[in-house]
Amino acid sequence: MSNQKPTIHQIAEALGVSAATVSRALNNSDARVSDSTRVKVKKMADKMGYQPNIVAASLRKGHSNIIGIIVPVANRVFFSSIIRGVEEEVKKHGFNVIICQSYESLENEQEDVNTLLSAQVAGIMISPSRETWSEVDHLLKVIKSGKTLVMFDRRLNSVPASSVGVDDFQGAYETVIHLIENGRKKIACFYGNPNVSVFKERRRGFLTAMADHGIDIPEDYLVLVPSDIEEGKKATKKLMNSKNAPNAIFSFSDFSALGAMQWLKENQYKIPEDVCVAGFGNDPFTSFITPTMTSIDQRSIEMGRAAAQLFLEELKSKTSEHKRILLPPKLIIRESTMPNVLKKL
Repeated sequence: MSNQKPTIHQIAEALGVSAATVSRALNNSDARVSDSTRVKVKKMADKMGYQPNIVAASLRKGHSNIIGIIVPVANRVFFSSIIRGVEEEVKKHGFNVIICQSYESLENEQEDVNTLLSAQVAGIMISPSRETWSEVDHLLKVIKSGKTLVMFDRRLNSVPASSVGVDDFQGAYETVIHLIENGRKKIACFYGNPNVSVFKERRRGFLTAMADHGIDIPEDYLVLVPSDIEEGKKATKKLMNSKNAPNAIFSFSDFSALGAMQWLKENQYKIPEDVCVAGFGNDPFTSFITPTMTSIDQRSIEMGRAAAQLFLEELKSKTSEHKRILLPPKLIIRESTMPNVLKKL
């Protein structure tokens, strides 16, 4: 039995039509091909085991119908939800995706970009790694190659490309105002990597809200804490054992906020009576733990859809104009800062 792959010419010969007709039918590219002919061609192609040469088609068009997506990690609900939103949108337009993970490494991200460009992707959608702020040549290479580049969640001002994200400043600002309005002024802040755009904006929101209410912030209330449960525990222990322990903790991550809540509960602090805790991200566990956690919903699926729509729009128009879309965040108030509990104190 021959291992040679069937060609469109062989399909055409079997059906008694031209190779051009077969090509148009398989690619849905010509209205002159009748629906009945299109069905016959596709049935014969399936019967003969025909597989299109994606690489050759990509070279003819200059790109494939594949979009590269690069995320720091895919196993966090936030990024997996964005990917879902992207896929739901692009599949409606005949595109598929290749997903790469940088694992927060600049070197990995550079390799991912080169691999995707070699695969003749239509373009790349990316949430840059924490290390990428200092080196962006690989992203500029995407733009110089004529490919569409759209950033989501994290944004780099040094890269002239469109971006979609949630309004991190507003999310942080609303959270802190919520705490202040419920009688909390000794608010500690677990902030993230200051080189990452989203954490910069959240920090700015925290500081602005405190300043707008004339509240001074002790230096030890600003704590750099990775998005990690154990790190959240360590930071909380240090804060609560200090002479000026806070009565509220606002974390830029739900995971470090969860660590704070676990430490507080293990050490007989009542939440929210003794200490309020609020996170950022609205990860699924925030509504299942006890007490449930107040957090900011980043609207991740909507972010993915919006990023995909922007990508397809720019791919079609080849515009040189860059847009920055910010989705309004949603503060989800739960038991960890519950106003009704606090007002009874």
